[in-house]
Amino acid sequence: MAGTSLNLAAAGYGRSMSGSTSSPQERLDAEWIELLNEIRVLLPGVQVLFAFLLATPFAAGFEKVTELQRDVYALALMGALASTVCLVAPTTHHRIRWRKRDKEFMLHVANRSVIAGSAFLALSMSAAIFLVGDYLFDRWVAILATVGVATAFTVFWFALPLARRARDNDD
Repeated sequence: MAGTSLNLAAAGYGRSMSGSTSSPQERLDAEWIELLNEIRVLLPGVQVLFAFLLATPFAAGFEKVTELQRDVYALALMGALASTVCLVAPTTHHRIRWRKRDKEFMLHVANRSVIAGSAFLALSMSAAIFLVGDYLFDRWVAILATVGVATAFTVFWFALPLARRARDNDD
């Protein structure tokens, strides 16, 4: 039943099936596990994008990119790198601070790190969309696609949860 207690606490219920309240340490443990699971979802995508971007300059045809495309490529590459740094940071932080009874602080730092990593990932993916779109099609198509993708990231990754949080704070 201990696993059930942690799962319920992670879901925000705070009570196990037996009706007892989860301890603060159990809640912190559950929140940490939940955060690590979220990182496991994000990190493979960042790694694939970063690997693709690292290989891109060595591909045939890269020498034909315009100065703007090269700048956007650099933005995409640096965004993927920054995202990787932010998404790996919580694991490294945890490993360094392991058994120091500092989990609540680590959770606050890791939460911000994952949000920043997600923002850098959205930036990198949007820049990559522009780069590919501008290379293959007219610039207006690339701009339109990039605005659409960036808007989707902004709405689904940030605006909706922030709007819900603001509504919850008003209650």
